[in-house]
Amino acid sequence: MNELQAFRNEVRDWLEENCPASMRTPTPEDEVIWGGRREPFRNPDSKAWLERMAERGWTAPRWPTKYGGGGLSFEEDRILQEELARIQARVPLNSFGIWMLGPALLEFADEQQKQEHIPPIVRGEIRWCQGYSEPGHGSDLAGLQTRAEDRGDHYLVNGSKIWTSYADEADWIFCLVRTDPDVPKHQGISFLLFDMASEGVSTSPIELISGSSPFCQTFFDNVRVPKRNLVGEINKGWTIAKRLLQHERNMVAGIGGNTAIGGSGSRLEDIARSYVGESAGRIGDPVIRDRISGHRMNDRALQLTFARGGEEAKAGQSNGHLASMFKYYGTEQNKRKYELVLETMGVAATGWDGDGFTGRERAYTRQWLRSKANSIEGGTSEIQLNVIAKRVLGLPD
Repeated sequence: MNELQAFRNEVRDWLEENCPASMRTPTPEDEVIWGGRREPFRNPDSKAWLERMAERGWTAPRWPTKYGGGGLSFEEDRILQEELARIQARVPLNSFGIWMLGPALLEFADEQQKQEHIPPIVRGEIRWCQGYSEPGHGSDLAGLQTRAEDRGDHYLVNGSKIWTSYADEADWIFCLVRTDPDVPKHQGISFLLFDMASEGVSTSPIELISGSSPFCQTFFDNVRVPKRNLVGEINKGWTIAKRLLQHERNMVAGIGGNTAIGGSGSRLEDIARSYVGESAGRIGDPVIRDRISGHRMNDRALQLTFARGGEEAKAGQSNGHLASMFKYYGTEQNKRKYELVLETMGVAATGWDGDGFTGRERAYTRQWLRSKANSIEGGTSEIQLNVIAKRVLGLPD
């Protein structure tokens, strides 16, 4: 038996013993775990599952063990994900800290900052939000105007951010601020971390057409931030910002290859059988059947391309602009998935409120609306296409 097979056997045994039965079911929206100081853990098994996975470092499987990560190799992580998928285990922790901030801290933070912030991210103790976009400065991120003035032992932050996902529920924020207004805009930006409970921080939810409010406008009024919370060098935050955006775009791209519909665990095939019916064991409508088959092939192609990108990164041959390619295609793939969902459901897809529609139908309609934001968040599709044209294809301006 080789080492990887032995590791697979170890993972299977551990999951069998430690993954509660209720954590092997689709995740209701109100049981998605984001961690942090205010996480309610409506299902007690969710807390146990998070604690057990975090103890192994498997909420961040490939991060170094000295910061609480799993220390796994690329191959071991792939086995872990395969085994989690095999038993349909719930994600123990959804976290901007894991998806975006943590990788940036591992690369750019000093040792004290790594020791302070990374282990709580792994354990889900602190929930982070992202302070990037500003009113009037969305795609032109480098034009940001939130100021951080040097006041000796601290910075004084004033300004506002917009589209700050879950800012009203977050514990800390990683934030781009302008620390030098007298140099070219890319050169006067710094990267700060601070507590959302700090005096002078306030949030205002932004209601979406779907009826939910995951986004906020966030205001900073004379917020004192200790200088030790500056990551990297003063005025050199743009380098960190760009790298973190690569991680964010990879995160958004990942939804494109996810075959499940929302947190329901249902697939396109399941929905089609429910609303279109079956004929001789196949989806009854040949057009819908053909479109779902094509979508599945694109899913698989995207997943294989992700894997190839991982192998290239492991070999030191990664193209940093792959993130833009993945983000654009993953966004379009996810939007097409929900278009197919609504087409398959027919009139049931008009469900919103009132009698006559199930909770699942109302949820799918809202998820379809939410998918439209994928082409904006993490950098608009237009920005990604510009990056691909210039940096990948080498086209002229």
